[in-house]
Amino acid sequence: MLLEVKDLYAKLSENEEEAEKMILKGVDLAIAPGEVHVIMGPNGSGKSTLANVIMGNPRYTVVSGDILFEGESILNLRTDERAQKGIMMTFQNPYEIEGVKLDQLLLTAYRKLHGEDKTFFQLDKEMKKLVDDVVLPHEFLERFVNLGFSGGERKKGEILQARFLRPKLLILDEIDSGLDVDALRIVASQINEIKKEGTSLLIITHYARILNYLDVDKVHVYVSGKVAMTGDKNLAYEVEETGYAIVNGENGVSDLSKDSSK
Repeated sequence: MLLEVKDLYAKLSENEEEAEKMILKGVDLAIAPGEVHVIMGPNGSGKSTLANVIMGNPRYTVVSGDILFEGESILNLRTDERAQKGIMMTFQNPYEIEGVKLDQLLLTAYRKLHGEDKTFFQLDKEMKKLVDDVVLPHEFLERFVNLGFSGGERKKGEILQARFLRPKLLILDEIDSGLDVDALRIVASQINEIKKEGTSLLIITHYARILNYLDVDKVHVYVSGKVAMTGDKNLAYEVEETGYAIVNGENGVSDLSKDSSK
């Protein structure tokens, strides 16, 4: 397995409000190389917290359980060390970085991850090709990261970064939120390209609409801090039709908790 989350419990760190509140309550998740997994769940269920804990956000403290990446526990690694191992996360609301141009960020990050395997000319050519792929002007690379970007530009920029940096595991936190139909198709096509290049993906979303354009291996329904149900893409459509009422209570699940792909 590429990623294994084992009986993971986590809460906000001590200096945060509601620090005693457990947010992750026994999460189990396993993603093999090249797989695409989707997590759907109601607001406040802990989906984004799971993503942040996997990435090593210091706002959260792991109480028990483990996170294995390529068979090695990463609990004691800083966020930058996890990134060096090939884990990348995009944000629901990407940060603005005034004074740093997008192409500068991409080149610096690429060198940190992949070294000097390509010349500047080769990397510049790749960046411009990817900007074309996400249907943005080349001048986009010269702008400060996310400063003055529209919502669609920010999401396209996140996907552009992911394609250029080629992580082993890409976590997408609501990459589809705020996108119009055309932008959604473009982003989805780029996610499919990322998968073709061998990257595993964990996609967090509220809606099944992006799945119309994606080849998905597993869909997980996430409720009350843990994975409650797992199935194929049809499970996502069922959730969208019936809501999360298909999961009964905090600790129990309905008969549909069986893997619906079987």
